[in-house]
Amino acid sequence: MTKPAMTEAQRAKLEALHAARVARMNAGLRRRYIADAAFRWAGLGAVVFSGLILVFLLGAMASNGIAGFQRSELKLTAPINGAILIDPARLAQPDPIGGLEAAGLPTLVDSAADRAFGPGGADLLAETAWREVGAQLIENPTLLGKETLELSLPASDDLANAQRGGGEPALRAVAQKLVAEKRLVRAFDSGFLVRSDATSPQSVGIWGALKGSMMTMLVTLLLAFPIGVLSALYLEEYAKHNRWTELIEISINNLAAVPSIIFGLLGLAVFLAAFPNLRSAPLIGGMTLALMTMPVIVISGRNAIKAVPPSIRDAALAMGASPVQVVFHHVLPLALPGILTGTIIGMARALGETAPLLMIGMRAFVASPPSDFTSPSSVLPVQIFLWSDEIDRGFIERTSAAIVVLLIFLLVMNGSAIYLRNRFEKRW
Repeated sequence: MTKPAMTEAQRAKLEALHAARVARMNAGLRRRYIADAAFRWAGLGAVVFSGLILVFLLGAMASNGIAGFQRSELKLTAPINGAILIDPARLAQPDPIGGLEAAGLPTLVDSAADRAFGPGGADLLAETAWREVGAQLIENPTLLGKETLELSLPASDDLANAQRGGGEPALRAVAQKLVAEKRLVRAFDSGFLVRSDATSPQSVGIWGALKGSMMTMLVTLLLAFPIGVLSALYLEEYAKHNRWTELIEISINNLAAVPSIIFGLLGLAVFLAAFPNLRSAPLIGGMTLALMTMPVIVISGRNAIKAVPPSIRDAALAMGASPVQVVFHHVLPLALPGILTGTIIGMARALGETAPLLMIGMRAFVASPPSDFTSPSSVLPVQIFLWSDEIDRGFIERTSAAIVVLLIFLLVMNGSAIYLRNRFEKRW
């Protein structure tokens, strides 16, 4: 039995339905293509925006940091030969700077400033200017035999402020005159990286805080890394999955999200209560930051261990390896790159923390770098916080320079960790 032929009306209706279906499909494809293109452009825009923000941040820090690495210096000539009655051999004995002070070096520098800049010229120099001359003589005692010594010494805070356009009009005029004569210049301050904190922006340095950060981060790493890795190995490879392990897992996940100041309160209540004489010491600071860093290392370590294929474990056991050998000879080396990634994140967070360290007293004025892990110290984030709170514009410039040092320290630390991660990375 044959089907009846379609009429023209039926054929036209069928073609219209087909055309409408094709039109809807083409419209859907166009919407998908438009959405795909919009997503690509949105992603590209997000990357470009992030890059511009990063360039702006680095550019602002670099431009401001350049001024922070400089200081105002006065150029003058000082007579040396016969003006300081001191045996050069005295400079090799203990307290050579005290010997130079007793021999009249401060008076010599003040007199040279008065001759160079007129009455009151000594007031244009920083109070510690003579100590820099003494440091040069101690480093090179043969300078005592010279007739004169060309010096470039730090200017006083008031004169430095006047050079930047602040202060009293009379002092600004003096600064402009000295700048025109090229006797007041902005010079690179190499001592900024080797000095410690001071009350004058012309004399401050970052070495004390930088050394304190290094020692604090070392304590943090030595405590957080092994404890965090061993905890991750135990929870993932040995612990039975029951209510207690679930409670531990939830607690670790919650600890990773706890505000950092809570760890500072914990360090204040536990560590300083146990060691009251170690307030503001790198040891206490490192222990406090280790508490904050460990949960991040544990979580990343567990995820890295889970990512190791079960076939690695089965093959090792089939070859006769013990469970401990399986974990430490096969699983841990393969999971180490992922563990180091979590360690990088945790250490970078710890390096920039200020609140927990303020709670344990690492905001004190420390004029000398720490000699050991129990000496009073400051750290870079706290030093930046303290300098940014000063009124003097010179400290604001030093703050930018300190931020540059902090960023470089962070890049070096993260670069070393990334190198180690890539060094131990294995592919299967």
